[in-house]
Amino acid sequence: MAELTEAGPVHLRRSPLAHLEERMRAAAVTGARGVTGARGVTLTEWPFVTMVNLRVDPASEAADRIEKAVGAPLPQQCGDTSTSGPHTVLWLAPDEWLVLSQAEETAVAAELRKALGGDPGSVVDVSANRTTLELSGPAARQVLEKGCPLDLHPRVFGPGRAVSTTVGPVAVLLWQVDDLPTYRLFPRSSFADYLARWLLDAMTEYDGPEVP
Repeated sequence: MAELTEAGPVHLRRSPLAHLEERMRAAAVTGARGVTGARGVTLTEWPFVTMVNLRVDPASEAADRIEKAVGAPLPQQCGDTSTSGPHTVLWLAPDEWLVLSQAEETAVAAELRKALGGDPGSVVDVSANRTTLELSGPAARQVLEKGCPLDLHPRVFGPGRAVSTTVGPVAVLLWQVDDLPTYRLFPRSSFADYLARWLLDAMTEYDGPEVP
C-alpha cells in the first residue's frame, strides 16, 4: 500500500469542488459592498478536513476515556458542540458524534480507537465522505434562509450550534462558527457540486449596489 505522503495518494487527491474554486472566488461580494458592509458574503471550500464518526455509550467508561483523548466533553444535547485545540465535536445523536480535527485523520482515528478499547462502540474515519463549505459575511444568513427550513435568527441559532438540516434539496450538517456570521456546511461529497452551485446562485442577489 502506498504511503500517505505528499509523494503518495495525498499528493494525488482532489477535492470535490476544486473545479469551482475560481468561480467561488469570483462570486465573493467584497470591497465597498463586501464583507465589512451589510451585503458581504463569500463562499469557500475547506477540503480534506479530518472527520471521524464516533459511537459510544455516553455513560460508559469508554466515553470518559474518549473525552480525555479529545480534551473536550462529548456534547449531550442536539445542536451542541465542544472544542479543544484542533478538535471540535458535533452532536449527531444521543450516542453518536462527528469529531472534526486539524490533525491527520489516521492519527485521530487511531487515538479514538485506542480510547474506545474493547468496549461497545465504533470509530470510523469518514473524511472522504463529506467536504466542507464555508459561507461567511453579513449576508450569509440571508443566503441560507432562501433554502434552509431552520430558524437561523441569532436568538435561536448562534455560534457553536450545529444541526442536521437541508439547504435547497441537499442534506447537510450545518455549524455556525461565529457571529459574523460564518457557517460551515458539510454535504456528502457526491452532492457538494449541486450545493455549491445552489449557494452561488443564491449569492447573486448581493452582487450589486445596496438599495436603501
